[in-house]
Amino acid sequence: MDSEVFPEPILSLPEADVPIEGVKAYLSQSEGHQIIFMAFDADVEVPVHSHQSQWGVVIEGKIELEIEGTKKIYSKGDHYFIPRGVKHSARIFAGYVDVTFFDQADRYKPK
Repeated sequence: MDSEVFPEPILSLPEADVPIEGVKAYLSQSEGHQIIFMAFDADVEVPVHSHQSQWGVVIEGKIELEIEGTKKIYSKGDHYFIPRGVKHSARIFAGYVDVTFFDQADRYKPK
């Protein structure tokens, strides 16, 4: 599915080592942040966690985020922001595709 959404320049980025089953992710790395292009082919539950700030935009599908106890579903065209250190969890549905900015240079490593 990722090849149906992302163009060749994205697909030629290093694959990110994201420890979640059913995700294909591509990593754009800088000194101070990362941008991850992700496509999910399975439903996924991400447990409560926190890290540096995160901003994402939904390209396809939907995601249910719980941020500081508030649940909301985001779908194509929506964007979200999770401030640094805020506890959050997610339920990601098969077919979900997004672009996520992490204000953290070492969130994910290349495979």
